[in-house]
Parts: sequence; C-alpha cells; structure tokens
Amino acid sequence: MDNRTSHVIVAFHGDGGGTEELTWGQRDVWDLMRRTGRTMNIGGTVPAAEGETVERVAAVLRLLMSRHQALRTRLSLVDGEPPRQVVSTGGEIALEVLDAAGDPAEAAEQVRVRYQTTAFDPCTQWPVRMAVVRAGGTPTHIVVMYYHVVVDGFGINAIVRDLANLDPAAGVATVPVQGTGPLELARQQRTPAALRASAQSLRYWHRQLLRIPPADPPSADPRAGGLPSGGGAPGGVPGQPRFWEVVCGSPATALAVRRVSARTRVASGPVLLAAYAVATAHLTGSTTAVVQVIVSNRFRPGFAEAVGSLRQFGLCVIDVTGPFDAVVARAWSAAIGAYKHGYYDPVAHRELTAGRDLSCYLNDRRAEDRDEGAGPVPTEDDVRAARDATTVRWGVREDTYDGALYLHVEDDANYSLWGDTHRFAPEAVERCARDVETVLVEAALDLVTVPAAPR
Repeated sequence: MDNRTSHVIVAFHGDGGGTEELTWGQRDVWDLMRRTGRTMNIGGTVPAAEGETVERVAAVLRLLMSRHQALRTRLSLVDGEPPRQVVSTGGEIALEVLDAAGDPAEAAEQVRVRYQTTAFDPCTQWPVRMAVVRAGGTPTHIVVMYYHVVVDGFGINAIVRDLANLDPAAGVATVPVQGTGPLELARQQRTPAALRASAQSLRYWHRQLLRIPPADPPSADPRAGGLPSGGGAPGGVPGQPRFWEVVCGSPATALAVRRVSARTRVASGPVLLAAYAVATAHLTGSTTAVVQVIVSNRFRPGFAEAVGSLRQFGLCVIDVTGPFDAVVARAWSAAIGAYKHGYYDPVAHRELTAGRDLSCYLNDRRAEDRDEGAGPVPTEDDVRAARDATTVRWGVREDTYDGALYLHVEDDANYSLWGDTHRFAPEAVERCARDVETVLVEAALDLVTVPAAPR
C-alpha cells in the first residue's frame, strides 16, 4: 500500500510588504547557490508532540507566515539586473499531510530528502515547505524546509524560539515580532553607517589576505596526499562524484576540547578552529592555515531574533607552528577578528577576493547558547578511554559542493568533513578528518607540539 498525500490550504496575512534589493546575507547565499548549483535548502524533521493535530500545525504555519516577512519573501529576477526581494502581505500556502502506509519515520525521511533535494522556484513559490506525517491518523513527525536565500540556520533557531510566543488555539501571537525584517535591513545597508562598516571589514580582509604566503608548486605526486593551496589535480575518482563526505563520531573530541578549553581558558569554538587549522596544515604542508568561518552576525543590534539570512564568512589566517596552546591563542584572536569583520557588501567583497584560493571552510552548527562549563573537567584517562568509541565512515558524495575542504561541526562529539577529490585523494581527506581528533587528544594529554611540516 502506498502512502496517501493530501493538502491543507493555509491562508495568511501580515504587515509590511514591498520590494527591495537583496540584503548582504541574501546576496551572499544567492551567489553561492548560483556558483555551485546546489539547492542548499535547510531544515529537518522533528517528532510530533503528544496530542498534536493537523489543525494546530496549520495554525502555527499561518501565524509564522503572517509574522515574519522572510517567510513571505520571493524574488524578482530580470535579465541583466541584480535579483530583488519581493515581500507580500498575504497569500496561501499548502501544508502537506502524508498518511504513512508503513514506518512513519521512514516516510518522514523520504519527505525530508524530497524537500531538501528539490529546488525552490524563488519567483513563484513561498520559501517554506511543511508536512505532517501521520500513522493511523495520528501525527508522528513534522518536516520543515526553508529556501536558504531568505532564511539561514540561525534564522531557523529564531523561528523555533518564536514558537513560544504563539497561541495557535486563539490564532494570535502573545508578543510583537522581534528582530529586523529583510526590507528594513536592505534599507539600512544602503546608509553611510553600514557602508562604512562594510569598508572597515574589507580593509581587515585585505590585511589578512596579505598574510597568506604564496602557494608552493605541486609535488611530483600530488594525489598521494594534499595539494598546496592553488594547486590542482585532474580527474578525481573515476565514476564517482567529485565531493566526498567523511562522517566522524568522536566522544574523545568532545572530552579533549573541554580539557584544552579549561587549560587555556578559551571557548571550545577557537579550540576546534585551532585543531582544524593544524589538520589542514598537515594536509597541505603549509605552516599557515587559511580558514573561512561562518559568522552568524546575530550579535549585532536588532539581529538576535531576526528571521532572515544574515550569515556571511569571516577570514582566519593562523600560524600553526609551535605548541598547540599557542595555536589556540592565535585561533582565538583570528576568530574574534573574523566575527567582527564578517559583515560586508558581498559585491565589493567578491572584487577584493577575486582570484584568491580561499577554499577551506568551517561551519560550527552547535547552539550558540550552549553551556560549556557544565560538569567536571574530563581526566586524561577519560579522554584515552573515549577513543575506543570513535567512528569514521564515508557519507554522502555529490557532484557539486563549495570549497576544497569544508568542516561541519554538528555537536560536541560529531562532525563531518567534505573534501574535493579533484584536489585531495580520498584517503587524504579521511586522514584530515581523523587528524582533527588526533590533534585535540594529543593536546588534551599534553603530548603535542605542532610540526612545521605535514605528517
């Protein structure tokens, strides 16, 4: 028996409509999607709450669409002109209802994959897809996916927090909408103050770019390991997609980071950045790591609860020689500079960085409000014992991705590394992923001084 699908039409109406140019964050993601050809849809699946109903989910969808301009945003695309955002004051959206014939979790995963891999039509479709999966008439899962140009991951977090402000039964919100909307933000970004901030950020980027050493010529057999920055290797793995993912589960990494953080009095983010910098330097044979980090920009006034796309990249140039604690200190300083200067006009930024190989990325997806100081500091024996639980496996392979190396940190103990097999042999990508854990564990056991040459 096949799954049965129906739809509930949800009408909505909200304040604030109009047309504006894209915000910097929107334009940044738009350019990335055009460059890579990826859908980049973001979202996921959550279990339905006990007693959940389709009617209540429809009421929540109606309130969210009504409250947030970003969810009522589509694009206007005219040949020869930059894209523009169009915010409507009202409309209708379909809530999908899927009655699973078999395992509802499996059915929900099929919906999630379909939503994630199917591109939005940015001009005609609302930037939200939502489905309720039922088993025997009872909701079991809710699947939501967003068009990344108008909502980033931190914007999704703001939506989740906003759920506490909604009363679906009464069909009202209990507090006014929070955060800067996309139309207001686009206007703000044309002001002299915003343009001065952009210019300051780009001057910082320029200074960091001057610190990047010129690339060495490729070795005689670059496929044996990593290629130096700027190098290239033809082909890849015959018959396979170009970009490969290594998925790592590492309780030892979580414990090691806590030990190093406690010793250095540096937050876990820069500690992870330092380990990644060392791992990539081992791979490329350089003593300087160049990593672009995702900057949420939520610390800026009016942005904390904004539902929209604000994330841009910040640049970290890190000397990885010497004791690891010294690398951590440099990574902390680099991260502070990157976050402070990760807000800029993407068109001017593209002109500044044209021709540069800045293809190593870090995306720390962990919750920004996590409690890093909870519990006692792990012992050395704790760290050693946890290594037995490490898992490393190959994940998804895709024809297109962004960057030669892209580390995603999902939580304290789980991360994945994407590698470009046209730049690095698969075994080198896997070695780099494992090296992140190795560097941190050795640092936690106070065993490591970072070498100047690759392993």
